[in-house]
Amino acid sequence: MTAPKTADEIRQSFLDFFEERQHTIVPPSPVVPLDDPTLLFTNAGMNQFKDVFLGTGSRDYLRAADTQKCIRAGGKHNDLDDVGHDTYHHTFFEMLGSWSFGDYFKEDAIRWAWELLNGVYGIPAERLHATYFAGDEADGLPADDEARRLWLDTTGIKAEHVHAFDKKDNFWEMADTGPCGPCTEIHVDLTPDLSGGPLVNADDPRVFEVWNLVFIQFNRDASSRLHTLPSKHVDTGMGFERLVTVLQGQKSNYDTDVFSPLMEAIRRQTGAPAYAATMPSGRPSDEQMRDVTYRILADHLRCLSFAIADGALPDNEGRGYVLRRILRRAYRYGRQYMGVDRPFLHLLVPALVDQMGGVFPELKTNQDRVTEAIHEEEESFARTLDTGLKLFQVAADSEAVRQAETIDGETAFKLHDTYGFPIDLTQIIAGERGLKVDKDGYDRLMEAAREKARSAGKAGETHAAQAILDAVAQLESSFFEITQTDDHPKFSTFETDSEIVGWVDAGGSFHQTDLPDGQDVGLVLKSTCFYAEQGGQVGDCGRIRANGGSFEVIDTRRARDTVLHIGRMVDGRLSCGAAVKAVVAEDRRRSIMSNHTATHLLNHALRDVLGDHVQQKGSLVDDEKTRFDFSHKKSLSSEQLQEIQVKVSRQIDQGLVVHDQEIPLPDAKSVHSLRAVFGEKYPDVVRVVSIGVPVDDLLADRDNTEWASYSIELCGGTHTPDTTSVADFALVSEEAVAKGVRRIVGITGATARQAQKNAEQLLDRAEALTDDDAESLQQGVSELLEATSRDLLPITAKQQIATKIQDVQQRIKGLQKADAAERGAEALDAAAELLESATDVGGTKVVVGPMPDAPVDKLRESIDWLRHKSGSAAVLLFAPGSGSKVPMLAGLTQDLVAKGLDAKLILREAGKIVGGGGGGRPDMAQGGGKDASKVPEAVEHVREWLVGRLS
Repeated sequence: MTAPKTADEIRQSFLDFFEERQHTIVPPSPVVPLDDPTLLFTNAGMNQFKDVFLGTGSRDYLRAADTQKCIRAGGKHNDLDDVGHDTYHHTFFEMLGSWSFGDYFKEDAIRWAWELLNGVYGIPAERLHATYFAGDEADGLPADDEARRLWLDTTGIKAEHVHAFDKKDNFWEMADTGPCGPCTEIHVDLTPDLSGGPLVNADDPRVFEVWNLVFIQFNRDASSRLHTLPSKHVDTGMGFERLVTVLQGQKSNYDTDVFSPLMEAIRRQTGAPAYAATMPSGRPSDEQMRDVTYRILADHLRCLSFAIADGALPDNEGRGYVLRRILRRAYRYGRQYMGVDRPFLHLLVPALVDQMGGVFPELKTNQDRVTEAIHEEEESFARTLDTGLKLFQVAADSEAVRQAETIDGETAFKLHDTYGFPIDLTQIIAGERGLKVDKDGYDRLMEAAREKARSAGKAGETHAAQAILDAVAQLESSFFEITQTDDHPKFSTFETDSEIVGWVDAGGSFHQTDLPDGQDVGLVLKSTCFYAEQGGQVGDCGRIRANGGSFEVIDTRRARDTVLHIGRMVDGRLSCGAAVKAVVAEDRRRSIMSNHTATHLLNHALRDVLGDHVQQKGSLVDDEKTRFDFSHKKSLSSEQLQEIQVKVSRQIDQGLVVHDQEIPLPDAKSVHSLRAVFGEKYPDVVRVVSIGVPVDDLLADRDNTEWASYSIELCGGTHTPDTTSVADFALVSEEAVAKGVRRIVGITGATARQAQKNAEQLLDRAEALTDDDAESLQQGVSELLEATSRDLLPITAKQQIATKIQDVQQRIKGLQKADAAERGAEALDAAAELLESATDVGGTKVVVGPMPDAPVDKLRESIDWLRHKSGSAAVLLFAPGSGSKVPMLAGLTQDLVAKGLDAKLILREAGKIVGGGGGGRPDMAQGGGKDASKVPEAVEHVREWLVGRLS
């Protein structure tokens, strides 16, 4: 072995090696593959070249190399459960890769692999083993003897170190269909006595694969038959961390300088003893579990930081949920095995940035975003962790669980749904206590919850469109070759002449016959002016007509380069090959165009007002609105919303021309201040939409900082010819949709004008609320609130109306308070009159009579006043009620209570006349009667009763 090299030197020497051999060094793609919905995360270097292998894309180079950031956690490639418990699995890792697109093939790939490993890196020949494809009878494939021969003829490897393996280990396939081919793997033998030959592909950590060379030479069709490709490709991938382990002579990846800076940062932040590289066995010791935690924290920090830097965020769905599981797993291990009872993972981010920010500058650029996102998640989980652990403990201690030794599915689901415990975390905690988890029961409850969410989310969805699109995705590439649609007319016209190519049914069958009646299909034309849903803009609706019939288009979707007009026949007949006229619903499209142009103005205004940290996170442009999601961590103030709306409106009023032009991607990226969707993957030729300045002017002076004053974006959508056509603009809502992501909604044209008119009318009504009558004002406020919730209004107007309503409600409270005080004074006056006419029985005043309308608390105050003034008193007051009902309050001084009298008995006597009764304490009781007309009779009856009791 040669002297160990640093990880940075090892990475750079790989890139230098292939650059010397005419490979273009390409930047890595983001670990968040926003352009490939089939992937949760980028999990291999070849992901960014998938279109080349599928034959749907190309590059301006034939050889490439890079170091690719990869995440394998969730989905088919999922190493999460193994991380930390061994020394070589990771959720995040680097893949050193090299590619040939129809250029060199097996001989150069094998020879160069040997030269790099043995010649440059100095790995001894006796420690290297190679495998090759042994053939497969079912596929009719012979052994890849060519690869074996090349290993023996072009390298210094020993013959006994070249091994044949079957399809499982040495035949690579992208998917069930598509490009595939045999591969040859290079393994390193780290056994002390070089006895590792029998351990190749035996899952022994002493002998492991370090490099895989894939020879893509076949295409598998839908019937599983293999066809030789006209162009053959090479796709190689080498695990960077494993390579460093070998070259630095370490026992595990975590012992190398790839991880050692992070291990030291963890020790400093947690105060734990230094990493000792122990492995768990049997019942793990505290030291072993602490080292497991070191490995988990170091790995998971890398995974989280790179994913968040590339645009992902912890969430409850998809890749966001995977990140949330990873973060909570790390936090829980740190808490349990290192005793850290506070958020701490975010404090490790600077160490990672210092170590890897030079190679991956996006870490430095987005360091604050990464730190804040991790910190917020830690704080959120910390609040629920204690409660969740208590719930788990209660369940674990229950008799049912002790007998069954199983946590039931309902408890596991509640831990997930209420306290954020991923099921694997529950299983780990249960396992540590010798318990199982009813995973089947949990899965049933989870599926029921998902189905409920799916059902709620399907309102308004075009089911036919999605069914057809899903079916088309399974068709062979030959379908797309004959159905490519020229849709350039969508940028310039609302109708165009075309020809029917065929149609697809919901089962995925392609037909070139008459269109069926009463069936939703995807109609394919040779050319079209219909816009297919893409980039946030919805698909067009309209009609496709000919003399023989009419087809109604309810949605338009895209599958690769094929435009599918989703709809059904509504009149007559249409046949394959027929000449037709495609007519877009013009009013709807104009509204969409207006909203799309406003989206660009809004995007620019948001950055102008809030700052350059604003990144587009999603959008929806339809005929009703523009909905724009963007990165920002707090709600917008009234002043910011007003400023944004004014900036957009000002550019609309200026009548700026909307320019668009297709140019090469490198030219577009070179223009100062041009904006693209973060993490998006764009084709070689892109469309630039520039509002206010011609694209040629941008290209002529690319570094001009004045371009920052204009909206310049990559966009494939349809737009108005100028901003005047947008007419009007209003923001109608702003809210949070995820941590660090806000959503703002705007409207344009006639819709915006109507919203502004609504606002003017409601503001006038709000200003008119000046009465001195509280009841009248309250009625006005109720009507205003109802109108505000019903009518479409600019968000600034909503805030103005809300402020006015608050002012009126304060006025109402003041009027009510003054009225209550006035009625309280009237009640005391009436009580004084009753006292003057009260019957005296041995020094005790008997006060019984009706009172004016007053709040109950004022009546109680009147009783207290009467008791105080009298010294000894028995009191019953009747107050006006609604309809025939009559409130009653009775009170006694303590001397009478001591003699056995009870205020409740006074109410009972009154109830004999007016009906009803009441309850309370002996000295104060409250009730109600049913017949107000009998109050005079009740007054006389109770007075006589009290006189009798006191005599």
